[in-house]
Amino acid sequence: MALHTPNPNPNPFVRVMRKVYNPIGFSRGYNSLLFLIFAGVLLGFSLAKLPSLDVNGYWINNNAPGESYYFGPANYFYNSMIRLHLYTCIPAGILGVWQFLPLLRHNFLLLHRINGYLVILLLLVTNIGALGVARHAFGGSLATQGFVGVLAILTYTSIFLAYWNIKVLQIDQHRAWMLRLYVYLGTIITVRLINIVVAAVISRGSKYFTYYTAMECQKVACMAGGTDLFTSYYPSCLTNPKGLAIVRADLTSAANIAEIAASLAIPFAVSCWLALALHAFAVELYLHLTPAEGERLRQVSYERQLERGLEPAGSVGLVAERIGDAAAWVPLHERAKESDRLEGSSLERKFTSDLAAVSESEEARK
Repeated sequence: MALHTPNPNPNPFVRVMRKVYNPIGFSRGYNSLLFLIFAGVLLGFSLAKLPSLDVNGYWINNNAPGESYYFGPANYFYNSMIRLHLYTCIPAGILGVWQFLPLLRHNFLLLHRINGYLVILLLLVTNIGALGVARHAFGGSLATQGFVGVLAILTYTSIFLAYWNIKVLQIDQHRAWMLRLYVYLGTIITVRLINIVVAAVISRGSKYFTYYTAMECQKVACMAGGTDLFTSYYPSCLTNPKGLAIVRADLTSAANIAEIAASLAIPFAVSCWLALALHAFAVELYLHLTPAEGERLRQVSYERQLERGLEPAGSVGLVAERIGDAAAWVPLHERAKESDRLEGSSLERKFTSDLAAVSESEEARK
């Protein structure tokens, strides 16, 4: 019983597109389109961040205002943590994209496995760096730290379940958890887009969109490069250089760089949580809308688990019926037999019913 049958007589556009995506292993147009869009964005973002591997040079000079105060070379711990994070997350973003290319999985399985182990190792380490810098990333609010912690839990859980399911040949669940893993990781790209939009909104300066945040005087001095900013905007810092300055958020401020930093720091936490919610919803929606692919891979899992002698074949990994009240999964050939049996029983009942009707008709005529 086929789960997906391509149209044998497609229109000219589809015929041309199949010549593009079939050679790289895709059998459906929507899959190839989604891969090109989202994998392309992740790959482009990761490649664009390659210069950031020069942490004390390019990254410090091109990051958001004020970040160098905490993550510069003078602060050994946070500088080491941001190095650890960037040295691992950027390569993981570049290498991970290719794990979703069917051509690699089908024709270069050994390379797919080696690359997968390398990606897992990089992601295990990159979360350590992320947790290390969370205290001061874009203000380091508790909401931001909570987001980093939740994202670390989600990614570690996805890594573990993806690895475990592939070790027991539950390929459909391996696919699902790997998709979740990289969609969760892609949150950090969406965060930047949302953060810029929200920063622009709260910088309008009206009574409804005026926001302030407390910022260390020393951090303000680091951004300003001197004390002129104190004299003009924060005179209290002159008397207490180790105190706090109340900084207004204004992304368009030309004279006060601290206000630009505040406009990016204030909405960062809400941008993170909103982006995570969007990504979590999107990946579950995609998995819900592509049951045929999941069913196809589960059938493949059944066949490979059967060859390996794993029981119950088709349901060795983390599947719904093992932890919930879902009905037991049945292989396609058994479903076909059951369908034939039911169809035969239905025909037999119909024949018996017709025969009885004929008999009753004969009796009535007599």
